Amino acid sequence: MANSFRNIGKIPELRKRILFTLAMLAVYRIGVFITVPGVNRVEMANVITKGGSGSLLGMFNMFSGGALQQLSIFALGIMPYVSASIVIQLLTVVIPKLDQLNKEGEQGRRKINQLTRYGTILLAAVQGYFIAQFLEGLSTRGSEVVVDPGWGFRVMTVLSLTTGTAFIMWLGEQITERGIGNGSSMIIFAGIVAALPDALTQYLARAAQRRRASLRGIMLVLLVVGTVAAICFFERAHRRIPVQYAKRQVGRKLYQGAQSSLPLKINVSGVIPPIFASSLLMFPTQIASMSGSLFLQDVASVLHPADWRYNVIYTVLVVFFAYFYTAVQFNPVEVADNLKKGGGFIPGIRPGKNTAEYIERVLTRITFAGAMYLSVVCMIPALLQKYMSVPFQFGGTGLLIVVGVALDTVQQIESYLITRNYEGFTGPKGPRIRGRTAARPAR
Repeated sequence: MANSFRNIGKIPELRKRILFTLAMLAVYRIGVFITVPGVNRVEMANVITKGGSGSLLGMFNMFSGGALQQLSIFALGIMPYVSASIVIQLLTVVIPKLDQLNKEGEQGRRKINQLTRYGTILLAAVQGYFIAQFLEGLSTRGSEVVVDPGWGFRVMTVLSLTTGTAFIMWLGEQITERGIGNGSSMIIFAGIVAALPDALTQYLARAAQRRRASLRGIMLVLLVVGTVAAICFFERAHRRIPVQYAKRQVGRKLYQGAQSSLPLKINVSGVIPPIFASSLLMFPTQIASMSGSLFLQDVASVLHPADWRYNVIYTVLVVFFAYFYTAVQFNPVEVADNLKKGGGFIPGIRPGKNTAEYIERVLTRITFAGAMYLSVVCMIPALLQKYMSVPFQFGGTGLLIVVGVALDTVQQIESYLITRNYEGFTGPKGPRIRGRTAARPAR
């Protein structure tokens, strides 16, 4: 392990990518403490604290990395970008024009990314306006959060929050392109990790005031360790489909048939389903809770993180996005064609269409297991909140994001080390850390 960390500094490209990622995350964390003009962040912090970590504001504050508590220009976080990405991906399946753009390669994906950026700006502006109204409503109820309410404050808030979201979106894209890991996931990861020490301190302070504080602490440690172990196990679990290659003659050389395998990950979608589900539920509930409509406020009370109806809808969305994102990431027809072109076949299965159907059938079954695993892990926050008043950072969703993003980052670093003839983090004899997309067979 120590040798692996030393080897990182020996690869200039990898060293630059890691330093660039850390610099971008540092810029993001500095921006969290820049408050929107005309807001008293001390009063806003009191509002978030009174609501508790189990409230909607507490969950939104976790995903924004504490920016909502500071009423920062980054208060909306990366969630508008995630929501816009969800909408565009769903529309790609429905609208033929977007589907055609998606199949045009790099040029088409650039146009889709541009549409996603426009959608992000629109969603951020809408959310910024409702946040401005919500803050003015707090001022009328005794909390002097806004210094000078009015249209000037609303316009300034919308501009500040929209600009902050656009800047975070740019940071995420830069990390994805020039750094290590997925930019959006890394930003959410940085926000959750930065809030962990404060959340742990507050939980221990509350537990010390109650009886059986030591028992609660031991139970929390056991739950967190068990959850992390389960996440590591399922994130690295995969199903191997045997592949046989026939003898081939290339020129005067005769290549003997070889045996290989097609590894299919149980959880191909990774941390995307819980992030998408949380983002999709937070957007309408945020607008509902921050509006003056009694009907929308009733909707917000129903879609509360501690309510069983919220958890049912959340679980259904997690399962849906697990299947949806797996279908987007993995194409059985393309894999079957690559096997056929490379002279490979699955024993007992005819090449071509039958192979694609077989791979799709296996993938559907293991995706069901992966979706159930994600649902169980993501339901842990509700149970911990209900019975132990544990912050979201130590719940299943927060731990899933932190551990999943960490495994992805380590896998990317390990791939750089292996391509430069260095040992990975697991050593020469240990198992390799696989990425989220299923590996394709060697041709």
